[in-house]
Amino acid sequence: MGWNSLDDMDLAGKRVLTRVDINVPMENGQVTDATRIERIVPTIKDIRAKGGSPVLLAHFGRPKGKPNPEMSLQPLIPALEDAFGCPVTFVERPSRDFIDAQPSDAVILVENTRFTPMEEANDPQMAQFLASLGDVFCNDAFSAAHRAHASTTGVAHLLPNCAGRLMQAELEALEAALSNPKRPVGAVVGGAKVSTKLDLLQNLVKKIDVLVIGGGMANTFIAAQGADLGASLQEADLHDTARDIMAAADAAGCTVILPTDGRVATEFKAGADHDIIALGQDTKLAADQMVLDAGDDAAETIARSFDGLETLIWNGPLGAFEIAPFDTATVTAAKAAAALTRAGKLVTVAGGGDTVAALNQAGVADDFTYISTAGGAFLEWMEGKELPGVAALTR
Repeated sequence: MGWNSLDDMDLAGKRVLTRVDINVPMENGQVTDATRIERIVPTIKDIRAKGGSPVLLAHFGRPKGKPNPEMSLQPLIPALEDAFGCPVTFVERPSRDFIDAQPSDAVILVENTRFTPMEEANDPQMAQFLASLGDVFCNDAFSAAHRAHASTTGVAHLLPNCAGRLMQAELEALEAALSNPKRPVGAVVGGAKVSTKLDLLQNLVKKIDVLVIGGGMANTFIAAQGADLGASLQEADLHDTARDIMAAADAAGCTVILPTDGRVATEFKAGADHDIIALGQDTKLAADQMVLDAGDDAAETIARSFDGLETLIWNGPLGAFEIAPFDTATVTAAKAAAALTRAGKLVTVAGGGDTVAALNQAGVADDFTYISTAGGAFLEWMEGKELPGVAALTR
């Protein structure tokens, strides 16, 4: 590992600038899902246990470089205090004098870092200013690690730095899944569009043994083989690309699993009348028919493909999981992966917003080895890209 953890740092008497992700959903001034706050608690507690005082840096929403009272971090104070079990001091315009005047174990929250255009520009002046507020930099916001901002990378170059507990867990899980995995390795890649996951697919086929493609993406691959999928979501302009990816997988010895049957309906609504229809190069659907989920045979094949694996990475659902019965394949496959994980036979790492929602719906989120709350950063890691926020944490 090319980075320090909190275990490597002497924090006694230090102000620890701690970049966190507390970009939580709110309604009427109340936090409606505190998951992201709960996940930074171990870092805050460990910094205080080591005699340090956390000074929290975070963004909220997209204020476009200007102060916006609707995106202030102040309303998060009650939820933070509840999670940390201690008072949190909010400061709109921080200074080192103000911070040094606080108790030595104080938890301080600095207003939204994106209230100035200097943050997203990674302006050296802002990085210098932030560095002046602390003695050590701790990055616990993996979900913002793909952004080269002042509070994620700029400040990391100016202070002794380390990864927080959430960042550490995230990096260890991802390294175990993709950098140095137990083989054979498989991946489930789903979602609506191939275009958003081109880099991911092209990187994965070179690194893994089995690739399951689901969701609207699978339609594009099946249509590229000659099928007429009626009104199904698919990207006709990417048929050549889909064929190239299949050829690259073949050359690399990666087995690609596409759905051999699908749940087909003429309308997208809960409980819609549907048929299960075989899918292949000769399939010809009516003009108003659309494939909304992988079929039962496909779900069974996908679940069985997990049996021979040691590691499984999951990103994206296998169908339109938001409405029944088009969540069937995702739930079936997710339960199979969860059962193998519980039995100690499979390491499962999942990430991305839709993925987390789909695994929660299947009731198996707690059974997976690791679930990343990061969206873009998780995807870029899987694409093989260097993440600036991680690269800046070098020993």
